Amino acid sequence: MTPTPEASLDVTRIRAGEREFIVVGTAHVSRESVELARRTIEEEQPDRVCIELDQRRYDALSHEKPFESLDLKEVIRRGQLSTLLVNLVLSSYQKKLGHQLGVSPGTELLESARVAQANGIPFDLCDRDVRITLRRAWDSLSFWRRCLLLSTLLMALFERQEISEDDIRKLKQEDVLSSLMKEIGDEFPDLKAVLIDERDAYLAQRIRDAVGRRIVAVVGAGHVPGIRAALERDARADLAALEVLPPRGPWARIGGYSIPVFVIGTILLIGWRQGTAAAWDSALVWGAATGVPAMAGAAAALAHPLTALVALLAAPVTTLTPLLGVGHVAALAQAYLTPPLVREFQTIGEDLSRPRRWWGNRLLRVFLVFLLTSLGGTLGVFVGGAEILRNLW
Repeated sequence: MTPTPEASLDVTRIRAGEREFIVVGTAHVSRESVELARRTIEEEQPDRVCIELDQRRYDALSHEKPFESLDLKEVIRRGQLSTLLVNLVLSSYQKKLGHQLGVSPGTELLESARVAQANGIPFDLCDRDVRITLRRAWDSLSFWRRCLLLSTLLMALFERQEISEDDIRKLKQEDVLSSLMKEIGDEFPDLKAVLIDERDAYLAQRIRDAVGRRIVAVVGAGHVPGIRAALERDARADLAALEVLPPRGPWARIGGYSIPVFVIGTILLIGWRQGTAAAWDSALVWGAATGVPAMAGAAAALAHPLTALVALLAAPVTTLTPLLGVGHVAALAQAYLTPPLVREFQTIGEDLSRPRRWWGNRLLRVFLVFLLTSLGGTLGVFVGGAEILRNLW
C-alpha cells in the first residue's frame, strides 16, 4: 500500500491495489472538524463511510441521552461501576472543552453519519464497544494505578484553563483521549495499549473490511498514524481477540483468596490454641474493624441510613470474598433506596466538575458511597488483620 499526496494535513489517502482509503483526522470538539468531515464526504462521494463510533455511543449522540436510559442497578450488579465512573469523567472532560468552543463532543462523527445518509452512502460504525474498551483498560491496572488514574483525570477535569480555537491545532494532532494519555506520560503504558494501540488495530481492520473501492473513514486525529501504518503494512488484527475481556491471571486469583484464607485460618488457629471464646472475640474484632469504617464511609457520602447499615453488616463478609466488594453492595443499596433522578443524569457533566455538587446529585452520591465504603473496608482489612494477628500471639 502506498499513500497518495494529501489534500490537507487532516486528510490522508492510502491506496491498496484498486482500493482507496481516505482517512479524515478530527478533533472531537472542533467546529473546523465538523466542516472538514462534511466537505470530504460530499466531495469524495465514497462507496462507504466508516465512523469512529460504536453502536452505544452512536445511539447516545443521536438521541442526546448518553446516560438517562442507563440501568444503574445492572451496572452495579455486573461490577462495572468503576469503569462507568471513568467514562463519566472522560465524557465530562470532553464536554468541558466542547462547551468552551461551542461544539458538543463527537459532533463531527454524528455529522458524518448524517451527511452519508443524506447522500445515500452506507456507513459503518467501526469502533469497539466502549464498555469492552473501558473494561479491558480498567482490568489492565493495579488498584493503586486505578486510584492514580482517577486522581489524574479528576485534576484535568477541575482545571479552569480556557481553550481557544487556536489550541485546536494541538488537539488535532491527537484526539482528546490521546491528549490526556500523553499528559499522563509514561505512567500508564498498559492503559495506552488498550485505549490507543488496540483501537488503532481494531479500527484499521474494520476499515479494511468495509465494502467498497473508495472508503472515507472519520476518526480522531490521534488514531490516524496507527491506522495509516496498519493499512500500509496490510497488518491484520483478530477482532474477536480484541473484543474478549481477559480472564484474571492466576496470581490475581491467588491474591484475591489470600485474605479470607489468612483471616479464617488465623481465627481457627486462635480457637484451637486459646478456645472458642477467644476465636469468637477475634471474629467480632474483624467485624468491627471492617464494618465500622465502611459504615463511616457511607455516612461521609451522606448515604441513606439503611445504606450505612448495609455497609456495616456487609463489610465483614465481602472482605472475605474476592467476588464481591462492600462498595458494590452499598452502592446497590443506595441506588435502590435513593434512585437518581432523570435531570441528574442530564447535569452529570457539570456536577462532576464541581465537587460541592457531588453530594447533591444522587447519581454522584452512589459513586461516593461506592468509593468511600470501599476505602473504609480496605482500611478495615489492614486494621482487623493486624489485630487478629496480635491476638494470635
